[in-house]
Amino acid sequence: MNRFQLPPWLRKDGAAAVLFLAPSISGFSLFYMVPFAMSVYYSFTGKVHGGSFVGFANYRELLSGSSFRQAAFNSMLFTGIGVPILIALSLILALILNRQMWLKNGLQTAFVLPLVVPVASIVMIWKIFIDWNGALNALLHSVGLPRVDWLNSNGSMTVLIAIYIWKNLGYNMILFLAGLQSIPQSYYETARIEGAGRLRQLLGVTIVYLIPTIVFVILISIVNSFKVFRETYMLAGDYPYDRIYMMQHYMNNMFFSLDVQKLTAAAALMVGFIVILATGLLTVERRFQENLE
Repeated sequence: MNRFQLPPWLRKDGAAAVLFLAPSISGFSLFYMVPFAMSVYYSFTGKVHGGSFVGFANYRELLSGSSFRQAAFNSMLFTGIGVPILIALSLILALILNRQMWLKNGLQTAFVLPLVVPVASIVMIWKIFIDWNGALNALLHSVGLPRVDWLNSNGSMTVLIAIYIWKNLGYNMILFLAGLQSIPQSYYETARIEGAGRLRQLLGVTIVYLIPTIVFVILISIVNSFKVFRETYMLAGDYPYDRIYMMQHYMNNMFFSLDVQKLTAAAALMVGFIVILATGLLTVERRFQENLE
């Protein structure tokens, strides 16, 4: 008999999984869940230490502030424009690179390269490109158009979206390529036998069986769109032009002014928005899969 045989409860798959996940769960709870729970609690109090419960007073004050509304509108505008464009471009590139073509590996590397470039280097490249005397304004001047102060005009949002797309395009493309290559070729052969053309194969086979990947890529893209603060901060500082004043700027400024109540309330609203959006997308994807089966 084996003297070191595990107890019966540890031999069950569920218990073994929990045992192996315990270190990660402990670290996640200690450094993420507990601080977030504390921040939600602080958002309902008058002050951090010894504060009384004030209900939704902090949230009402937050929503009535013009700076918060501006930051929330800009963040939703950025996500609403940047994410669909990113999804469309990355899907188109994945469809192109999913075929046998010349320089396929080189093109994949070129699109993925921005992922490994440090943010500071990316910002430096774009600063050179959009500077008053930079390459973009030189091109505009050469065709008789006026120069633009990109970071102090409404064009600043366009610059930020371009940086976001440029940095995340390769990652999304790789995810779509993995999804495309998981679709059995027999599905396309069956569609061709039934007389389906390329467009119908794209809509009836490729897009349909790519829905789980599309939902995942949308979620990742939305999360990444809320992480664009570093680029904006390095481009234009903590108080940038109004058009690119994001939620992260607002929370960063509330942190430096030690306004913990507004900071935690804004963080709770942003997390709540992401959770509701993710839950809705996953629900749609699950119902789609059930109908497909």
